[in-house]
Amino acid sequence: MTTQNTLTTESRLPNPLKTVPELAPVAEALFKAVGNGSVPQTTVSLIHLRLGQLVGNTYLTVMHTGALRRAGESEERITAVSSWHDAPYFTDAERAALALIEAVLTPNPHGERVSADLYARVSEHYDEKALTTLTFAIGQGLFFLPLATIGRPLPGVAPSEQWRD
Repeated sequence: MTTQNTLTTESRLPNPLKTVPELAPVAEALFKAVGNGSVPQTTVSLIHLRLGQLVGNTYLTVMHTGALRRAGESEERITAVSSWHDAPYFTDAERAALALIEAVLTPNPHGERVSADLYARVSEHYDEKALTTLTFAIGQGLFFLPLATIGRPLPGVAPSEQWRD
């Protein structure tokens, strides 16, 4: 069997909000909860960018790179997300959040993914509301991951313009 990697001009799926309108209030509630102000939007965008990198999804990496640029983040910080461990551009709180998304998405053959040490480190930077919000920010990225992988939306195209009719 031969596969062909071709560029497309439309996503695989139709607009999910038209196909399943019940999705709209769920997505809105998730955006509202994550945007409650307890975690900086920059941190949310950093972890969503890292999620896109870790799962190898161009749509997500382009979308969250663009969000960070529009928020005024430097190219150095955006570029260094993939190598954040040794990059000097991140706060300790951002590093904790990036470590958390990596732990959630990376199997640990030696025990649980989110160790007690990592949880304690994250808890040093985020109070209970912020830590819960950060947890839901990770969940938000994972909630939309199937649309980004199965639906294959077009990188760099606004969500309202790219789903096939």
